[in-house]
Amino acid sequence: MVIDVHVHPEGYEPVYDEELTPKRKLAMGRYITRSAPMKLVFAQMNYDKIDKSVLLPLDLTTQCGFRVLENEDIKKLVDMYPDRFIGFASVDPYREDVAAVLDHAFGDLGLSGLKLNPSRQKFYPDDPMMKVVYDKCVEYNKPIMFHSGTSWEPDTPAKYSQPLCFEEVAIEYPKLRMCLAHFGWPWVQDTTMMILKYPNVWADTAMLYMDRPKDFFNQIFKVDLSPLWIENCINKKVLFGSNCPRFGPGDMREGIELLGLREKTTKDILGNNALDFLGMEG
Repeated sequence: MVIDVHVHPEGYEPVYDEELTPKRKLAMGRYITRSAPMKLVFAQMNYDKIDKSVLLPLDLTTQCGFRVLENEDIKKLVDMYPDRFIGFASVDPYREDVAAVLDHAFGDLGLSGLKLNPSRQKFYPDDPMMKVVYDKCVEYNKPIMFHSGTSWEPDTPAKYSQPLCFEEVAIEYPKLRMCLAHFGWPWVQDTTMMILKYPNVWADTAMLYMDRPKDFFNQIFKVDLSPLWIENCINKKVLFGSNCPRFGPGDMREGIELLGLREKTTKDILGNNALDFLGMEG
């Protein structure tokens, strides 16, 4: 099974909002966002050999005055297509009703995890105000997908999302599963330390910022990092993520497959590791 853990669905037709589109484009830096019929979405997923996608919203209530998809929008997509989608929630950590939002998202909506972007939402991961967020995730046994590293989105200072910013959280909350999205690029060695050292930390591959996937992944995993590290040391801690629609899932999947890894390692990265992160049965 191939699971893409990093998909942004604001263009999907059932939740597409023409009025909000200009705001979403400005907030996310995805200026070609348009309505995508679900027939086209699934045709692309099938062509790219993607079995399931993890759908990620983002709550920018205090930063921008709106949410890039409501948690209810994600729930709607999951309910419509439960065999293809896994839904995450989001919450703006500066909101006064954080606990209530998460109780609703996890308890009532049954969403499978939480998406946070420290750079876009402007908080340090170890800020004391985050305790309520992390406590709720532990209470409901839900993982967090953190944006980590640089971003093409506007107004996203990287200082909030460097991989080492998450270390105190990993220590204080050993039962909190977290993923450092984009492999924390360009701080890939720091990310490697984090996922190697802490059992509750993973990283995803949604980090194509230049070159072809084949070339970029080769540079990351066989030049910037020792060629055998991904095979022998972090083979269980890397998740496949595409950052769709910014990048094509098929191209990203092919980039992983062309690394020439052992078949088992490739299968783990493309799907098996995600099941562990999500807390799902294989």
